[in-house]
Amino acid sequence: MLKTSRTQKIILAAIFTFGLNSTFEIPKAQAVYQSKSDSGTEIFDYLENQRRERRANQLTKEQEKLLADIEEAKKNLPKPIEAGEPFPAAFEGDDLTYNTLTGEFIAKGHVDIIQLEGYRFQSPTIKGNLNSQEIHVEDKAHILQLTKDAPRVTLDGYNTVYNYGTKEGTMESVKGKVGEYYIAGKRFEFYPDHIVAYDAYQTKCGAKSPDYKVGAKRMEIWPEQIVRMYDIKLWIGGNVVGARKYMERKLDEGEKSYFPKFGYDSDNGAYVEDNFEIPVSKHFFTAINAHVNTKHGVRSSAEFNYINRDLYIRSLYGYYNDDNGRWIKKEPGLDVLYRKHFDKLPMFYSLEYEIGRWSASDRASTHQEFEAGLAFDPINLGHNYLLFLATSYKVTKDKVKRPYNGKLTVRGMNYNAKLLKEFNDRLATFVGYEYTKNNSQNSLYEFDNDAYSSKFLTGVSYRLTDKDRFVIGLKFDTKSSKLADADYYWYRDLHCSTAVIRWRQKRHKWEFKWQFTPW
Repeated sequence: MLKTSRTQKIILAAIFTFGLNSTFEIPKAQAVYQSKSDSGTEIFDYLENQRRERRANQLTKEQEKLLADIEEAKKNLPKPIEAGEPFPAAFEGDDLTYNTLTGEFIAKGHVDIIQLEGYRFQSPTIKGNLNSQEIHVEDKAHILQLTKDAPRVTLDGYNTVYNYGTKEGTMESVKGKVGEYYIAGKRFEFYPDHIVAYDAYQTKCGAKSPDYKVGAKRMEIWPEQIVRMYDIKLWIGGNVVGARKYMERKLDEGEKSYFPKFGYDSDNGAYVEDNFEIPVSKHFFTAINAHVNTKHGVRSSAEFNYINRDLYIRSLYGYYNDDNGRWIKKEPGLDVLYRKHFDKLPMFYSLEYEIGRWSASDRASTHQEFEAGLAFDPINLGHNYLLFLATSYKVTKDKVKRPYNGKLTVRGMNYNAKLLKEFNDRLATFVGYEYTKNNSQNSLYEFDNDAYSSKFLTGVSYRLTDKDRFVIGLKFDTKSSKLADADYYWYRDLHCSTAVIRWRQKRHKWEFKWQFTPW
């Protein structure tokens, strides 16, 4: 029996490991916010999303300390870590009692275990056995994970049992953060390749009592940033607003809001909108958009979708609206999109074909669209200038049923170029030019069309406070040199949701939108 005071020791075995990753790398968070605009101001969302990504990837003080402690521990290793060998760990505590015969140990007082793969485990008291490779913690335990290709994990829990040989264990009454999501659960189970949480919830709202959350009877968190949830309830405040049997998402993908949106605009009146996705199989799912407003009643749509890598196929049925409050009814339709990024070039191409029966007010047709597009990734020109370039060739055909019988075809090139300048974290501006062959003068429908083809756009975004951002967007008809649209936005961060007010000066229309958009 050996007892030491303030003992620190490098143990050449994996003391505490929650995954199968081999090297440390900070995971990348993906941007998710996208507003709605037809005056080009959506380009500012790119900057806002980049800022969100930087905030999401910024290390906390304890994460920075873990990296520093890992580097310091590596200096004390007797030999370099060989490929395939288990990662060693640094074991530190105020008092350590170790039985060399049985392998049992007790560590007390600020016990700190650092596993050099990218883990930290802390607790006031830890009991365990080095021979059986198992540890027990009845008191509160704190876990920190920073490993390659897995979400960052910070958890606090009780009654922890863990075997670092099999990499399996349990923890109760758990709270913490996984990736960008706050998470809590009655019981967590740890396995070599994933974590399972029971009676758990996740949210991006950091309040003590979250404004919204997704609860599940069972939640699985996989190293490849995938979360699977079963028997789900959607909560706003203390009320259940929806339920689903199953939901799957990638933590590093764009945010999909599973909560309703509320708003008002001059065209539709007050409205409530929600989206529902129902998985059918690995590549198939049904998507339902439920939209109810005071001027038109129910205007919803349903889609059956197939997604496989770069190919996206969907059947369409129901109502769709554009940014100017105009509606089109598709009954039914089919849309096929193939979009692929070049492996070694900073650009991607797309091919899209849509066919279906369209109708709006006094007109209807069998509508076809084919578009081949090419777009560059944002081009960094230096000095905080970014250039966005895209072009496409589009053919639109309508076999008109009413107001007359006949055919209408529009074909031609489209061009889009925008230059964005970020002066600082508060101020940004852009200028741009767009040319669209289709317009409301040569097309059967006004839907998604302006009355003119050649457009000059400009705008400015200014963040007055950490919670308030103001945006101006201007669009000119270059042929007549007249100002066609002038839109003014106020974005207000409400901690766990966002409110947007837009005044469309040229159209004399107000819009208000409130939605749970995590920042």
